[in-house]
Amino acid sequence: MAFHSVLLVFFAGLVFLSEAAPLVSHGSVDSKCPLMVKVLDAVRGSPAANVAVKVFKKAAGGNWQDFATGKTTEFGEIHELTTDEQFVEGVYRIEFDTSSYWKGLGLSPFHEYADVVFTANDSGHRHYTIAALLSPFSYSTTAVVSNPQE
Repeated sequence: MAFHSVLLVFFAGLVFLSEAAPLVSHGSVDSKCPLMVKVLDAVRGSPAANVAVKVFKKAAGGNWQDFATGKTTEFGEIHELTTDEQFVEGVYRIEFDTSSYWKGLGLSPFHEYADVVFTANDSGHRHYTIAALLSPFSYSTTAVVSNPQE
C-alpha cells in the first residue's frame, strides 16, 4: 500500500511539473506577465478552477500589505496579477484559499490555506510562475523563474 502512495505522489509530481511550464499559456506566449499563478488538483488530476488567491508584499516595518487578488481560471491559472512596474524587488507571500476550494467539492480539508513566501527580483528583473499542487491534506509548491521575453 505504501508503494502505491509513493507511486501516486510521483505521478502527481510529473503532472505538476509538466503543467507548470514557464511563460506558455495554452498556445500563447505570456511574456508580459511578471507573476503568474498555476494551481493543480492532485486528487482529480486536473487544473483547480476558482481558487481564490491573495498576494501580499512585505512592508519595511515587517507587516504584510495587500498587493493583488484573483481567482484561477478553468485552466487553474491567474495571469496579469501585476505589472512590471509594480512588481519590484521585495518579499512576497501568495495565499491560496484551499479550504473554500475543497469544501466546494464536498471535502473537509486539513489546511485553511496554503502559502508560499519568496523574494522577487533581488537579482534583477525576472518573471515568476508559482505553481501549487493541492490535495485536502497536503500541498506542494514550486517556482519557475525566468528572464522576461521581449
